Amino acid sequence: MAIIMKSKEAAEQVYATIRSQVEKMKQQGHRPHLATLLVEGDPASAYYARTKQKIAEKLGISFHLHTFDRHVSEAELLHLIGSLNDASHVHGIMLELPLPQHLSASVIKQSIAPYKDIDGITPDNKLATVTGDAGLYPATPQACIELLKHYGHTLAGKNVTLVGIGQTVGLPLFHMLQRENATVTACHAGTRDIAEHLSHADIAFVAVGCPDVITQDMVHPGLILVDAGINETLEGKIVGDAASNVGEKVHAISPVPGGVGTLTTAILYKNLLKAIHLQHYSREVVYS
Repeated sequence: MAIIMKSKEAAEQVYATIRSQVEKMKQQGHRPHLATLLVEGDPASAYYARTKQKIAEKLGISFHLHTFDRHVSEAELLHLIGSLNDASHVHGIMLELPLPQHLSASVIKQSIAPYKDIDGITPDNKLATVTGDAGLYPATPQACIELLKHYGHTLAGKNVTLVGIGQTVGLPLFHMLQRENATVTACHAGTRDIAEHLSHADIAFVAVGCPDVITQDMVHPGLILVDAGINETLEGKIVGDAASNVGEKVHAISPVPGGVGTLTTAILYKNLLKAIHLQHYSREVVYS
């Protein structure tokens, strides 16, 4: 049976560091502030936003949830984001996705100031993720790597298979893995035989957003599998991209829920503190 790489302990370590840093900042008269934009209509987004709010309160971070009716205009959202970009007391801005179809997610994401974009969704931060320059990288790919390292696994020199190269997780993770000096094979919709690539892998990451993409017959006993998929079944159960019996064959696997997703939220707040550093020390250098 596989080692189950739960992330609660890793997340708590991140939170402990954040609490310490927040306390020091408050003693200096500063309090980190995160503004989150939520357009009503997606129950999962509302749940995640309120979960983040509860965590922020425990960390001593100021959290303002800006909630909009699902018929909100794009101009209204852009106006608020412009105000938040200019507000010196606001250190981070997060946009809950997905958005209703009448809103352009691309336009709205691009309007967020890069140095306040704690989710790493703006063009400047996407580029920084590719190049390795200073910036705010997407939280989920960071969580994938952090979870692996928490369990004592290194990436340098390892054969890594990445299944899924989407804009949100897979593609930025691909570039981060390369900077960890892993030998990375990227599998996507055009890949003919994913199992063949997995057979040569020491470590695999899956981030497709579809259940049962990885089945038991595709893996081997020495494989370490990080599952970044989050899917809801017809019965309302949350599952990953790997089939439920994959854990019976691999060496180690991250659970869903309780794996990457739990650590991702902690990394978001780690990014918030990094954003404050960028705003105070290197804004003019990082974002010219």
